[in-house]
Amino acid sequence: MVNYMLKITAELESLANLQPQNGCDDPDFSYFFKMRCGRCGEVTQKETCLTLGESFPIPNSKGTAHLVQKCKFCEREGTVTMIPGRGRALTQEDSESGKYAPLMLFDCRGYEPVEYSFRGLWKAESLEGMLFENIDLSEGEYADYDEKGECPVMISNLRATFDVTK
Repeated sequence: MVNYMLKITAELESLANLQPQNGCDDPDFSYFFKMRCGRCGEVTQKETCLTLGESFPIPNSKGTAHLVQKCKFCEREGTVTMIPGRGRALTQEDSESGKYAPLMLFDCRGYEPVEYSFRGLWKAESLEGMLFENIDLSEGEYADYDEKGECPVMISNLRATFDVTK
């Protein structure tokens, strides 16, 4: 069992508190990433989608996981379980200092998560307090205008990493 913390960072221009639309622990928010098999090293061709609100029984076990999958190359079975309560929004301070904010913790058995994809809807808040919702980051950036602060806002240079954690 290895725990991987998904961490994100971005350049936030006149914005703060970037996070999934209904928070990091939203049961309906989908996390998309590719998986690398722990046995043969094969990376899945397609992204895998996990949500907190959907779990599956683990074969030959009483437990459940958010993903139960066999490697198409070596047929080893692996599971991924999401552990809520460890994520937070990316702040302006994180962005300015180049730090990553933790988003979600994944307990992985037989797989390693790689190549996170910024899909789904996100939200952020302008430095003047205006809320921007339903942000689509799938193109890698976002730009709008803060009428309250009378300035442009932007999210760019999105990056994600999976760090081994305890």
